[in-house]
Amino acid sequence: MTTKKALPAGFETSPDGTHAVFTRPIESSPNDERSYRLVRLNNELEVLLIHDAKADKSAAALDVHVGHLSDPDNLQGLAHYLEHLLFLGTDKYPRENDYKEFLAQHAGKSNASTSLDNTNFHFEVGHAHLEQALDRFAQFFISPAFNESCTDREIRAVDSEFKRNLQMDVRRLFQLGKHLSGRTHPFWHFGTGNLITLRDLPTEEGINTRDELIKFYHKYYSSSIMKLAIVGREPLDELTGWAVEKFSAIRNLGIAPPSYPGPLLTPKELLSMAYVKPVQDLRTLEVKFPFSDTSRHYTLQPARYINHVVGHEGAGSILSLLKRKGWASAISASNPGGGVGFEFLSFVVSLTKEGLLHCEEIIEIIFQFVKLLQQEGVVPHIWDEVTSLASTAFRFQEMLQPADYVVTQARAMQRGYAPEWVLSGSELIRGDEPQVLQDFMNELQVDQWVGRIVTQDLSVVPGGALTRTERWHGTQYHVEPVSPALLNRLRQGLELHPELHMPLPNEYLPKDFETHKVPTPEPLTHPTLIKHTPLTRLWHKKDDIFWVPKVNIHFKFTAPLATANPSNLVKSMLYVALVKDVLNEEAYAAQMAGLDYSLDSYINGIQLTIRGYNDKAHLLLERVIHTMRNLQVEPERFARIRDQVERTHRNTYLVNPYQHASYHLQVIHQEKLWTFMERLDALEFIVAPEEIQQFYPEMLSRLHVEGLVHGNMDREQALRASQIVEEGLGAKTKPLVPSELTAMRSLLLPEGCQFVYQRDTPDPSNLNSGIEYYIQMENAPHVPNTKNQDTTTAGITNNDRMTTRALTQILAQIIQEPCFHQLRTTEQLGYIVQSGVRTFGPLTGIKILIQSERDPVYIESRIESFLATRIHDLLFKTMTVQDFERQVQSLIEKKLRKDMKLREETSRYWGQIMSGYYDFWELREDVEVMRRVTLEDARRFFVEWILPGAERAKKVSVHIRSQNLNRPAEVKVEVKASAEKEKEIQEEVIALKEGTLLIENVVNFKAELELSRAPVPVIDLLRYSKL
Repeated sequence: MTTKKALPAGFETSPDGTHAVFTRPIESSPNDERSYRLVRLNNELEVLLIHDAKADKSAAALDVHVGHLSDPDNLQGLAHYLEHLLFLGTDKYPRENDYKEFLAQHAGKSNASTSLDNTNFHFEVGHAHLEQALDRFAQFFISPAFNESCTDREIRAVDSEFKRNLQMDVRRLFQLGKHLSGRTHPFWHFGTGNLITLRDLPTEEGINTRDELIKFYHKYYSSSIMKLAIVGREPLDELTGWAVEKFSAIRNLGIAPPSYPGPLLTPKELLSMAYVKPVQDLRTLEVKFPFSDTSRHYTLQPARYINHVVGHEGAGSILSLLKRKGWASAISASNPGGGVGFEFLSFVVSLTKEGLLHCEEIIEIIFQFVKLLQQEGVVPHIWDEVTSLASTAFRFQEMLQPADYVVTQARAMQRGYAPEWVLSGSELIRGDEPQVLQDFMNELQVDQWVGRIVTQDLSVVPGGALTRTERWHGTQYHVEPVSPALLNRLRQGLELHPELHMPLPNEYLPKDFETHKVPTPEPLTHPTLIKHTPLTRLWHKKDDIFWVPKVNIHFKFTAPLATANPSNLVKSMLYVALVKDVLNEEAYAAQMAGLDYSLDSYINGIQLTIRGYNDKAHLLLERVIHTMRNLQVEPERFARIRDQVERTHRNTYLVNPYQHASYHLQVIHQEKLWTFMERLDALEFIVAPEEIQQFYPEMLSRLHVEGLVHGNMDREQALRASQIVEEGLGAKTKPLVPSELTAMRSLLLPEGCQFVYQRDTPDPSNLNSGIEYYIQMENAPHVPNTKNQDTTTAGITNNDRMTTRALTQILAQIIQEPCFHQLRTTEQLGYIVQSGVRTFGPLTGIKILIQSERDPVYIESRIESFLATRIHDLLFKTMTVQDFERQVQSLIEKKLRKDMKLREETSRYWGQIMSGYYDFWELREDVEVMRRVTLEDARRFFVEWILPGAERAKKVSVHIRSQNLNRPAEVKVEVKASAEKEKEIQEEVIALKEGTLLIENVVNFKAELELSRAPVPVIDLLRYSKL
């Protein structure tokens, strides 16, 4: 006879006996209008139910407290493989794409992830369809099919994911750190898995991977180590009923989360220095300490205080000293890659060329500061800052999108917080126990660390050679014991450098949180133009939705000189980077206080953004503008920044092939875009700081300034921001003439075209190829209309253009799920398969983006076959009017999704301002047109504009071809094989179809194309004004 477990404190059994309810109040942010209930089903599954009366999307996430640390040693990647295979059918819903298809038809999406000791599954869906989605979702944890027909296919999907990450340094370095850990703890496991670990090695050992996966599922997928979070519009009682009804059948094995005894780093691994060759041109030094699990002290968050102090970038910091010496450009302090029972504390320094030669001295400086930290202990004003900032952030916490929110909460529920603190446990710091923090600080010992130097410069490697290769990613490295001389100096105790001291009080801490909230039944739907002069145009909207003491300030400085040629663009990029470097200490203090800024070059000049608590926003704006106008370019700083900009450009050429395909498609479409190689060539001749010192005052002498102030600032405060900018720039800055403000145009493809642009991957080691297949649809999504009447240009009405835009989006919506299922799930062309709408200024179209080990020519043939058969048959044979209306409604729900935070609303407004159209009602107009479009309209549109080979179809694709493909680099244009062979998925079509034209020279190609209309405001801007 089994004894029923006693309920945890605070839970009481429900009247019907199906679950228990936590009866104490759950602490939530004062800014949070949602209501919560925590329940415990009879199978011990804890469920957080969230009622959000305003939600337009519902969502759920289930977190299983097991991950790849629990993989068998001889089946690494098994937990990740299970995450892939789980979603392909259940006993109740056997069709393998039923779940994703249902979500796609109801404004939804899903995803999953596997980490060290957690696997998280989640979805979001239109709010009216939550119950049906939950029913499908729950079945994956009750009766998954694990279809044998999907087994090999999903192993290949895992392998494709692995190969996508193969050349990514962040993945390579993470795996190398695992590889160099001790074998007494499973941290060393290769968590992603690939064909070798999941197919080849098991086959050699007579192991059936699917059988082992099912055993793993039955061993670990227990309700007792699962947490579930659900958000919906429904009342909490109804959500509770669904949770009980649908998830009570999950098996309870009565197990606890797996734990992993044994140290991660034994004496054999400690006090070692690894020298690692990266793919990109990186230079970093890492000092990493094994660290105790801080979860039992979550109320104090000890690592938060330590990271705040050691990672500080202001006066007296490690970084401040290293920058003055010319050895470093950045520092970070963090807790990477921890799990049940263990953590790390890691300090990473981004090195200059000179710093690479002084790594031991930098390590000494780090330990000097660690010693200072230990001696000073918990400094009252720093502790007060850390706790105050945490409290303020929680008090004014803004809402996340439903899917992100439930993922966050399901993971938080696994961390052992008191039930009443399930929402606040990771946010607030409570109590005052300095000795506990001191004990954690004292774990940072000179005999308990490992080091890592990442560089392509082998001259710093002892012996000048990398002697080992990590098995899975092929990372080359060499390991040496920490030098006895360095270790001896550390053990003897180091004298503190006189420039090092603890952080000073932060002048940016916000104090005024008043929002002057008033009832607003009808919030404004657009910003107002409050200043319009030859020099400045300023938009403003006082926050009337979120009522948080925050502001988002955007300014764009249109400067024709900044981008007139590649050399000027590079000079403006150097200027921006120099300004940011000068401001680093100031900006870091503001960032720590919840006020951040960004400064970036863009196609027409420079953009400045300030976002965060509004109390000190004017102060930060003043200091940024002052530095922009009064920059003094020091030779040492210039040399460091120039090296940084050069390496950033060179590293961009080593990103994944699909990113290259996307970039080159932009180059083809954009009227003016200086390429990375053109910039690098220009940078070669910019060698003196005087060039920037002379350039930037001239660049700033003629400008147009346009800004948006949105948030907790009134009209006068917004105008004050504009005044700060104008006064900071000074009287020497003159306005541009109107013709200089004409927006960038894009290139129009001719109707009936079939263009292909081919390039090899710049990285010879990358196994993947990439393709972006693009169908251009229209040449003017907006036409000015000041009289609210239909306008006609060249025989095409504005209504025609709006219908075209709506149909483009509807067809992209219809294509999306079948595209992923057919090309990724069924044909396994690659891990990255994306489709959707892509715009280039006034142009719009449909893209299909794929990264694959297969030849791009073959991939293109599969894309066109998919469009010509799968989508054609769907539209003309399968889809009913009701199906079509569901797709349209799903798209409408996505477009009408509410902004969840101030920044999202700001982004919509600023996006319209940057576009040049100022069409703040675009979403509403699109939805109105979509509701009028019919299935017959979509069919005609598809046949006329999208179907491969259609008379009006305007298609261009970019092929980025892996240098590892065993075929000639050049592919001749030939007639394809027979129709029968075309239907065979495995037929490797390596010939472009008849009629395809290769783009040999992009510059000449663009010169022969017509330009689109330039974006212009949809109405007279003064109609938005309150001047």
